[in-house]
Amino acid sequence: MTIAFSGREARVIFGAEWEPPLHEIFWEFLPKRGRTAEFVAAYGAEGPWAALFRRGSGYLGTELQPVVERPGWYRTVDRWTSEQDYLMFRERFAAEYVELDRACEPLTAEERLAPPSA
Repeated sequence: MTIAFSGREARVIFGAEWEPPLHEIFWEFLPKRGRTAEFVAAYGAEGPWAALFRRGSGYLGTELQPVVERPGWYRTVDRWTSEQDYLMFRERFAAEYVELDRACEPLTAEERLAPPSA
């Protein structure tokens, strides 16, 4: 969703309770055969990815969901208060992100950034 005015202007139009949309990032993964339990532990809401994200300002949470239309695949949804908070996190924790990505690479056969409508 794209809104062409600031959050303050939107609150005037939609009411004081309205909040601007949050920033969501969707990834889809196919765990390697025999590594699904490890994958779920690593990419779930209490895993090391979520622990790393919690170090950044504006992180709201992660969901791990099976992809119904693609058996064996999982989708993560990482929520941030804004794209700016996410980008600041990526800059500040770039080395840790790369290190964790490398450590988790053996758990996945395939991965892709998924469209928001996924």
